[in-house]
Amino acid sequence: MGLALLLGLLLSRAGDLMALPSSDCVMAEQLCLSDSTCNATYRTLENCALAKTRLLSLDHDSRVRCLNAELDLGNSSLLHCRCHRRMKRQEHCLRIFWTVHSSMTDGYFNLETSPYENPANEEHWKTDYNKLAALVSGSQLAGDATNPCLRATHVCNLSKKCFRLRTDYASICTKGAGSEDVCDRRKCHRGLRNFFEKVPEDFTKRILFCPCQDEFCGERRRKTIVPDCSFQYNTKPNCLWLLDSCLEDHICKSRLADFQQNCQPVDMSPDGCSLHNHAACLQAYMGMIGTPMTPNYVSNSSVEVSLWCTCENSGNQKEKCDQILGMFESNKCLENTIWSEMHLKQRALERREDLLYSSSLSFQGDSASTSLSSAMSQVAEGKTQRDSSKQSSMPIASSVYSGAATSWPSLALFLPLLLSPY
Repeated sequence: MGLALLLGLLLSRAGDLMALPSSDCVMAEQLCLSDSTCNATYRTLENCALAKTRLLSLDHDSRVRCLNAELDLGNSSLLHCRCHRRMKRQEHCLRIFWTVHSSMTDGYFNLETSPYENPANEEHWKTDYNKLAALVSGSQLAGDATNPCLRATHVCNLSKKCFRLRTDYASICTKGAGSEDVCDRRKCHRGLRNFFEKVPEDFTKRILFCPCQDEFCGERRRKTIVPDCSFQYNTKPNCLWLLDSCLEDHICKSRLADFQQNCQPVDMSPDGCSLHNHAACLQAYMGMIGTPMTPNYVSNSSVEVSLWCTCENSGNQKEKCDQILGMFESNKCLENTIWSEMHLKQRALERREDLLYSSSLSFQGDSASTSLSSAMSQVAEGKTQRDSSKQSSMPIASSVYSGAATSWPSLALFLPLLLSPY
């Protein structure tokens, strides 16, 4: 049964099973379990989902029973529930979502619907990034202005949470990195997910999407996720195997569905995206990091990203394998989104440098105004003396500030600094 027909039946069948407004899935499950009818229907769906997880083939009667259980939910809040990216019981919430929507994954990897709440509806983080960035810009920590990745790392180090979580995953991922037997990829992925989930995007976006002008900066950007452990294997696995590993994991399957929804490419769209929401696409891309389908930059001199997998020896599933790899390698929406983000960050860096330069001029102007006041005082005094003695000469004053002589043309140069609002 097609998804459109299934949704039509769900909407037309006005059930009376705990008909409630949409909520997060953990709350919706609690409400459902408190009702005997909804409870029985949900338990049936749990058994259906468990059978699919164990790759058990269902007979015709079992498939019909599972489908009817989904239909019987009617207007239950379980049918419309979503999960939040930073919620404490996220994995449990996602398990509930896929229990209710298990028919979406039947025989196809296009998951179509994200289990996550729309990013626009989530609470926006208030951060002190700009204040910390200003401290870095005004100090020796800024280092080489041509390496924004290094600058972003310095700003992160000034934030307790960013520094702690970045240090945590770096410590885990670098232990035995590059060695298949020693590197604990599962713990490394968990550390990366913690970093990108719990640290505000003001920090994570600038670290991951820093605009580089040279390969030294590009190497730092590519190594952000410690790819020797989190990304690469000794040999490239088949992309179909990578997908199977992802679909067996509730978090990875959810992140993939979110990525497919928010980074869906469209040829006729000006920005290449079906939803025209670059922020949501970036968030979805970062959500893939720390999963079995972790993407990364392919080189130090490019912003192209890909999965670490190959489609060689895919047999009659070569087309499907190419589609999996193409979600990252040939995705115009993702490519334009990353380029746009880096361009914005480059412009922001240039504006910050301009502001820093203006602040420097303001400080110099304050010092110059002291010299100017002294000079103007002496000019006025000299003019009084000349008036009383009726001398006629060019008005030249001598300044004692730093032992320099100041003439009227020099004073004229200082006036703009005095009048400056900075």
